[in-house]
Parts: sequence; C-alpha cells; structure tokens
Amino acid sequence: MSRNFYLAIEGAIGVGKTTLARLLGPEFQAELLLEVFEENPFLSDFYADRERYAFQTQIFFLLSRYRQQHKVIQQTLAKLPLISDYTFAKDRLFAELNLANDELTMYRRVHAILAEKIALPDLVIYLQASTDVLMERIALRDRSYERGMARDYIDRLRTAYEHFFATYTGAPVLALDTDDLDYVRDAEALTHVVARIRSALSEGDYQRPLPQLETRSDKADIVRAATARRRLPDFQSWHRAMDADKGFLTDLYFNYIALTEEVGELGRVLKEAWRAQEVVHAKVGNRQEAQDRALQERLPAIREELADLLAYVLKLSNYAGVDLEEAYLTKMRRNESRVWEA
Repeated sequence: MSRNFYLAIEGAIGVGKTTLARLLGPEFQAELLLEVFEENPFLSDFYADRERYAFQTQIFFLLSRYRQQHKVIQQTLAKLPLISDYTFAKDRLFAELNLANDELTMYRRVHAILAEKIALPDLVIYLQASTDVLMERIALRDRSYERGMARDYIDRLRTAYEHFFATYTGAPVLALDTDDLDYVRDAEALTHVVARIRSALSEGDYQRPLPQLETRSDKADIVRAATARRRLPDFQSWHRAMDADKGFLTDLYFNYIALTEEVGELGRVLKEAWRAQEVVHAKVGNRQEAQDRALQERLPAIREELADLLAYVLKLSNYAGVDLEEAYLTKMRRNESRVWEA
C-alpha cells in the first residue's frame, strides 16, 4: 500500500488492544490514536449500575470518540501511518448491548449522523479471546472501576463482538485468536502478528483460514485456501476433503433432500422473527426498530442456517461436477443483459 495506512485494533474489554497498538507503533513507524476512557465521569457508576447509567455513559463515549477521531485521522494520515486501539463503529456495538427502547432509537440517530464524517480503517485487527482469558486479563490490570465487572457482562460482550464482525463490511478484518498468542513476552509471536498484518495490507483484504482437516485428500488446495485469497473453488475443495475426512454420504439426491430440510429450518427461524417483529412493532411503533430487534435476537440461528445452506450448495456442486464460481459468473453476465417486466 503506497499511501499511509490506517489500522484499527478491536476486541472485547481486556483482550489487549492498547498493548498491541503500542507494540505495533514502532514496527510500522506509525502514530498512535488511543481511546481515552478514564475521563468519562459516568464509567464507574455504569459498572456499578449499568441500567441506570448506560445512556449517559454511551452518549459521553460517542461524542468523545467523535471529537477524538474527526479530522485527526485525516490530518495524521497526511504525514504518517496511523494505528488506533478502537474503531468508531464499536461505539454502536456497546450501545446495542446496553441501551433499549427510546434511548437506543435516539442513540442510533445520533451515531448515524456522526459516523458519516469518520474515516474508515484500511484494516481492522480483531483480537479474540475466551471469556475466562478476558476475565484473567481484566483482573491482572486491576483498574479500580473494573473490579466489580460481572463475568456475564464480559461473556455477552464477547458474543456481541463475534456477531458484529460476522457481518462487518466497513473494512477488511484480520482476526487473531489471542488465548495462546503472547505477543507481549514472546518476540516470535509479535513477529508472527506483524507478518500477518503486512500480508493483509499488501493483499488489500484478509480472510479467516478454513478449519484444519486431518485428511490428505486435496491437501494442496486446502493449504492454498488457508493461506491465500479464497474463491468458491477453494471452498468446494475444502468440502471434498471434509467428505473424505468425515466419511459423509456423497449421494447427490440425498444431499439435495438435506438442503431442502435446511431451507425449512431457515424458514422456521425467519417465521419466528416475523412474529416477534409484529409484537415489538405493536409496542414501539417503529417497524425498522422492531425488525432489528427481532432479527438480532435470532442472529446466531440465522447465521447457522445460512451456513448450512451454503455448505450443501457447495457439496451439490461437487457431486454434480459443477464449477460453482464459473456457473455463477456466467449466469450473472446473462442477467446483466436481461430485462424483467415490472
């Protein structure tokens, strides 16, 4: 990347965002933009009584983060690369977790207006850790206002981050599991992280590696798909290897029946969401908010069912001998020149 780049590091409380930002600064000769949270006058009260102080805390953070990022990002990038230990988008993640009803509606409106004026990162480094590891790290740093932090809240926050980045499209995302990645004490671990970041920046995006398989079938394809940009044929190769590894039935017609069952499962979840949406709409009077809340509650199930559908489509393509990427592109080229009646 020829111009100065903007990296943002994200993850749940205690995962090590600021620590990594400080370590990466010298590696990339970058300016640091670190979140200022100690000056929030509502923070200690929020951790003691989240429901009572959530709105004040969230609005203060929103305006503080806007003030810190607006113009500063562009001004810095004109001179140096920039590394931040948070994204502006993460403010809404916390709001969705802590606010409800009219307060959440008001927050969303303000956030949408301010977010339009904030520059997006070239790459987001998403640090992941288990809830137990997060609690250990929070205890080790021993900040006074975090001492009473409930494990349940951290677990919900960790889950919210997973959901958030499952559908995040604001920038390419490099996800790093830090449970056993000690880049503070282990120089090789830090070197590994730096190499992953340089690779992601040079490629323009980074995709999470496919799960590892014990089988040796399609080994070359699996290795390539895990270390380079992936395309649909890579996913098809991975499913061929998985069929061999797990001994799955590869009958075309059986798997088509399984696909129709998964369509029904997705329909069941969406039907539940539709019914819940009508109930919420009757209470709040805002259809978009009602839909958002109904879908958010069922997002894990929707993600799982959609993943199952994609898996079966890839498998059926294998069994029928179809290059799915080529078939899709060919059909979409035809669609570009088609005209549909209104």
